[in-house]
Amino acid sequence: MEIIATNRKARHDYYIVQSFETGIVLTGTEVKALRMGRANLKESYARVENGEVYLYGMHISPYEQGNRYNPDPKRKRKLLLHKFEIRRLLGKVQEKGLTLVPLKIYFNRGNAKIELALVRGKKEYDKRRAIMERDTKREMEREFKGKYVS
Repeated sequence: MEIIATNRKARHDYYIVQSFETGIVLTGTEVKALRMGRANLKESYARVENGEVYLYGMHISPYEQGNRYNPDPKRKRKLLLHKFEIRRLLGKVQEKGLTLVPLKIYFNRGNAKIELALVRGKKEYDKRRAIMERDTKREMEREFKGKYVS
């Protein structure tokens, strides 16, 4: 599995309820640009429209040798899921506060895949608490690093 891009901000801003592996519909020059590592998931999200799931805001930089065949870098892209998964996602997204956010894009056996997550937004105080817990854990590890524990 070759990871191309991750959305680290998503793990900071959201609680991950459930994640799915989805395929993505791409053009040839987009695949070549992905193989070069030219993708950004920072402000992307997914929506269910007319029984299909689309990814918005993912930026794939144009391939240099692609000339006129390069599509728009921020176009909406169709995600490939089974019909029952789409229906289940639609039901969950209609609940209050849940949304679909991509966590990472990678190649699995030559196919481009996206890890799509069903997430709930964090409040500002939750983010501060997570940072505080991470810092205290780091300090404790520093304290016990040189000491022998039996």
